[in-house]
This record gives sequence, C-alpha cells and structure tokens, in this order.
Amino acid sequence: MSNTETAKLELDGQSLELPVVVGTENERGVDISKLRGSTGYITLDNGYANTGSCQSSITYIDGEKGILRYRGIPIEQLAEKSTFVETAWLLIHGELPNKEQIDSFRALLTEHELLHEGLHKHFNMFPASSHPMAILSAMINACSCYHPDIMKLESEDTFESASARLISKVRTIAAASFKTSIGHPMMYPMPALRYCPNFLHMMFSRPNKPYEPSDEVVDALNQILILHADHEQNCSTSTVRMVASSGANLFASCSAGVCALWGPLHGGANVAVLEMLQQIQDNKTDLNQFMEKVKDKESGVRLMGFGHRVYKNFDPRAKILKAASDKVLAKLHVKDPLLDIARHLEDVALKDSYFKDRNLYPNVDFYSGIIMRAMGIPVNMFTVIFAIGRMPGWIAQWKEVHNDPNARINRPRQIYTGHTQRDYVPLEKR
Repeated sequence: MSNTETAKLELDGQSLELPVVVGTENERGVDISKLRGSTGYITLDNGYANTGSCQSSITYIDGEKGILRYRGIPIEQLAEKSTFVETAWLLIHGELPNKEQIDSFRALLTEHELLHEGLHKHFNMFPASSHPMAILSAMINACSCYHPDIMKLESEDTFESASARLISKVRTIAAASFKTSIGHPMMYPMPALRYCPNFLHMMFSRPNKPYEPSDEVVDALNQILILHADHEQNCSTSTVRMVASSGANLFASCSAGVCALWGPLHGGANVAVLEMLQQIQDNKTDLNQFMEKVKDKESGVRLMGFGHRVYKNFDPRAKILKAASDKVLAKLHVKDPLLDIARHLEDVALKDSYFKDRNLYPNVDFYSGIIMRAMGIPVNMFTVIFAIGRMPGWIAQWKEVHNDPNARINRPRQIYTGHTQRDYVPLEKR
C-alpha cells in the first residue's frame, strides 16, 4: 500500500523526493527503489535489519507489543482452536478453509504421504553420521525428480497438489531419516491417522510395537508446528523468496530454505538450549552460580533460550508452549535431569528482577526444546521438526513471489572495499 506522502533526501546538493509506503498496520517505509538510478547512491544496511525486501500479506509481527498474526488471525487463537493442516491452508491461500476445502486438502495429504519406492534407496546412501537436515534438504530435491509434473505449475490445481505433496512428504522424509540414523526399519504412513499422529507413528512405531501418543503429546506437537509455520522475513524465508525470484521451482526453493534454517543462529536455537543444559549437567555446575555468571557481562556465559531479537517484550509463542510443556511433562512423568535444570533456570529468570527488567523471558525455543526432549525426539531432529512446521510459510511466501506480476529477480547491491585496479603479475615475478 502507498500514499501521497514523501520523504526528502539531500545528496550532493540535489533534493530527491522518495515515496513513503504505508502498510495495513501502519508500518511505514521509504521506497528507495529509484535511488541509484536518480543519484548513483545505494543504501548500506548490513544484515538488512532496517530494509524491507518486499511487501507481503502473509504474517504480521509487532515485536514491541508481542503480536504475531497469520493472515490477520492472532497466533493465540490458532494455537488454541486450529490444527496445523488448517493453519497451513490459511497461510497458503489467505483464508480459513471451508469444510469442502479442508476435506479435499486432507485427502491430498493422505494421497501423497508415501514416498516413491526408489527414494527409499537414497536413504541408505547417506553415512550413518549424516545430519538429518542435510538428508532433508537433499531428499526434498530428490523427491521432485520423481514427480516432473509438478516442476511447472500451470494452474491453481497443480499448485495445490504440489504444495500438498511437499507438506505431506516432508514428514515422511524426516521420519525416514531418523529411522535410518538409528538402524530401525522405516515405517510407512497410516492413511487413517491425522497429520501429527501419523508423523509420531512414523517416528516411534516399530513393526512389532506400534506407538500410540497421548492427546497431550499430539496437541503439543500440533502447537509447535503451528507456532513455527511462518515468521515474516527471517533468514530462511528470505532465502526461499530469493531463490523463488530466480524462477526456481517450489521444491528447490524450499530445499534452500532448509539449508538456511540449518544454521545454528537460526533454526538451531532450541538445540543450543539443550546443549547448554547438557554442559551444566556434565560440569556439575551450581545453577545459582551459573545465573550469577549470566548477569556478569565479563564472564562470557550466555543464557540460551531467553529473550528474542524480534520480540522486545515477550514472545507470544512462548506463553502458549509453556502451558503445553506443563501438560506434557505432567502426562509423561519424565525423569530427566536436563528438564529439571531447565525448570530451575526458568523459575529463577521469571522471579529475578535482573531478567524481568531486561525482558529476558523464556522464548519459544526454550519450551519447544523441553517438549521435544520429553517426547523422545533427539536433539539433532529438533531443527527438522522446525522445518516441517515452517514448510507452509515457505510455500505461501514462494506463491506470493510466483504470483506477483511485478516480481523481479532479487539482486542486492554492495559497497566494494577491495583493491582498485592493478596489473597481473606473472608467476615468476611474484
């Protein structure tokens, strides 16, 4: 959205009028798309913290007020009342589905939940030490090779089938990579099960011992996936949009998103929480002394899973998962020293004025790590679960780029800081 308001920029004695763009939530930006053509200047914004890369109607975040909405609907309402599959439809298509639409979408998910048998051989080609995220990224691209009909999306029906295949098969791939890593036979999906129970079945069932999760565990997984389904223009989502802008297909773009999410500064945050807890246990660290070191900036000790770059007050997703973690731990009666440590750190941080004054509350990564640990999901699968949840958001973002008639290939500029022109020196004179 835009208005008639402009911003004035003075450069080299030249005055330039730049349009002001205003979003539906009154977010304001200065459109500098003609800056270089008019002045020869570009803007420099390392990490893009102050740069809007696109206009999007998918997700809205207000970090100061702790607001997260998908297509205008508060995350609290979706976590309480919706399912992951319904939320996926909302993100991708812009509206909540009616009964016919959700039934049709669920049928597509069931239809496409199996992997081509040829793909099963690929899992055995990875070393046992392979990280599940490497397998997931590679297998998403490999999967597209077995379905050439979805490489080009000519119609809305083709796109819906392709998005359903990706959302359905990503959980099958994820579970198969886990089974391969522990030497267990892969479990085929069960058409009678809904999305989350089906994934848990493929993760934890054995041919001689079916796994039947409690309602609390299913609900917690459903909420984890919903809360991670999209989060505006973060690193992996920006990567998906960047790749999509080249005209790359849906599977290739989302595979790139998996690679970006793999980074420890992005999707690996909940892994860092568990690694911190493990170090505390291994070193037999006194927890009160640990928290005192956290307060000391000179100590170099960091408290992982507390505070958030975007949310300056509180993470609305954390509030939801805290309640879910209470239910899951009470139901499973898990005896785990790491979870005991986590609860102690949480208790101290919620009561200590040092953390409260700085809004260093537990974030979504803290609670999601606790829940997945209690459910028996290994640490190296945490980011894979994140990727399963984020898939609808990536698909929605890819679709927004794909359907934009004014879209151009993304091509950031730079400020060059290397050598000025110099001559080639032959090898014998170097």
